[in-house]
Amino acid sequence: MDQNKIKDLVDEALALNESLFLIDLSISLNNKIQVTVDGDNGVPLSECMRISRTINNNLDREEEDFSLEVSTPDISHALTKKRQYIKNIGRILKVKTAAEELEGTLVVADEDKIVLQWKAREPKPVGKGKVTVEKTATLAYKEIKEAKVKIVY
Repeated sequence: MDQNKIKDLVDEALALNESLFLIDLSISLNNKIQVTVDGDNGVPLSECMRISRTINNNLDREEEDFSLEVSTPDISHALTKKRQYIKNIGRILKVKTAAEELEGTLVVADEDKIVLQWKAREPKPVGKGKVTVEKTATLAYKEIKEAKVKIVY
């Protein structure tokens, strides 16, 4: 199975809806094609079906048998693309770096970095007790080992 041909077909299908973007494309040894797409405003089932048809209609099963799965990333899937960060501004992220784990609201996501904000209880500078303070962390994408959206019930 030619991965470049599959990638071209996926790109062709995604070009019809600019809010969609490719997260992952893999082809197993037994020709199972898995395509994961996301969108700036989510991905309706109809778009997954349209992408699947575009790929399926342009491959010949007589030439090479395959199975095809077009899906969206599930909630446990880590963020991997800058567009996913931008899409999730305002949501709470759990972010792991080499040095620490942070959890906060994503307030900025640009070309180079993200900014998280959260509240923390810290000892008062003077006297006993604690005070709530606003914390901020700025992280370059290259520092992030893993980032996931936290589900809040």
